[in-house]
Amino acid sequence: MLRQKMRLCLLAMGFFIFSACGPEVLVLSGIVGSGAGTYYYVNGEMVTDYNAPFAKVWGACEKTVADMRGREVEPKREVGMGTIRSEINGENVIFNVTYKAKTQTSVGIRIGLFGNKLSAQLLHDKIYDNIAKN
Repeated sequence: MLRQKMRLCLLAMGFFIFSACGPEVLVLSGIVGSGAGTYYYVNGEMVTDYNAPFAKVWGACEKTVADMRGREVEPKREVGMGTIRSEINGENVIFNVTYKAKTQTSVGIRIGLFGNKLSAQLLHDKIYDNIAKN
């Protein structure tokens, strides 16, 4: 009886030790609006792929920052990748836009130091709407 309790206690402690690190990868699948696809939340950054060329997605990200009245906007665009840093509603926001294929572009959004899933989801929805409008 004592051995069973000891094993159960060790098992519970092991569970809490490994879960204390937090979920490093949370995959949210489903359709958002008409659906941008699958979202990956990795280390505070929410990433998704858009079925649109890099230039169109970059423009949609810039429009999203403008629509959200971003301040201190610092766009940095290179060949096949770019970063937009801004302050939106008092939070530092970073958009990482990466070319994947001719009609596929990946966007990662990190809000604040540790990330904010709900706010990043909102910004992804706005990016998707801006892509659909063009």
